[in-house]
Amino acid sequence: MGDSLHLSAADLATLAFFLVVWVLHTLASDGKLVSRVSLTTAMNAQREAWMRNMAEREVRIVDTAIMTGLQQGTAFFASSSLIALGGCFALLGASDRVLQVLADLPFGAASSREAFQTKVFGLVLILAFAFFKFGWAYRLFNYCSILIGAVPIPHGAASRNPISETAVWRATRMNVLAGKHFNSGLRAVFFSIGYLGWFVDPVVFVISTLVLLAVLVRRQFFSAARQAVLGQPPGAGKGSSIRPDSQ
Repeated sequence: MGDSLHLSAADLATLAFFLVVWVLHTLASDGKLVSRVSLTTAMNAQREAWMRNMAEREVRIVDTAIMTGLQQGTAFFASSSLIALGGCFALLGASDRVLQVLADLPFGAASSREAFQTKVFGLVLILAFAFFKFGWAYRLFNYCSILIGAVPIPHGAASRNPISETAVWRATRMNVLAGKHFNSGLRAVFFSIGYLGWFVDPVVFVISTLVLLAVLVRRQFFSAARQAVLGQPPGAGKGSSIRPDSQ
């Protein structure tokens, strides 16, 4: 197989390592591999809290504004993925020049034109995967907006009837699914950065993958953002103010 793809055994081994790291990080972020709560899982709980608070509001301007922001961010990344795809095809057209630049790098290894083009094709697949994830996430956020509009207007105790609860569950589920696909697309963009190390050398590919993994693991499990979602502000539950002394 390596001969047909013009890749060495080291190339295939590092590619397999890259894919395994990607899959394991995805499972860990979704809460399927480790017991520690990830930032993604914590935010899913906040999505549910948002939908339940939304159901208690008669005026939902703030909710539609949030949905608009989510859709705009998703559309931005989808457009960026398309631009990056165009850049990949430009790389194919300038293979000889790029190979010359890579050969001049201190850690650059000699690579054939065919192997380089195979690697570019792999990058195209990653970015195409990201684009389809962002495109589907955009559509799901649009569906979520419709489901928010379908949640009945609250009227006292009637706001907690089975029909309203079902409508809230549908909106929550759609929002979580949209966020899941958006995160998958964003993760693909991140891993495409680590993938660039493969163009230099298999060893650099492993190092770039490990560095990327360290950054993503920190953000998911040990970041200040995660603490902000899961943590408790100073003085919470004690009746003290959380405002700075200067105020």
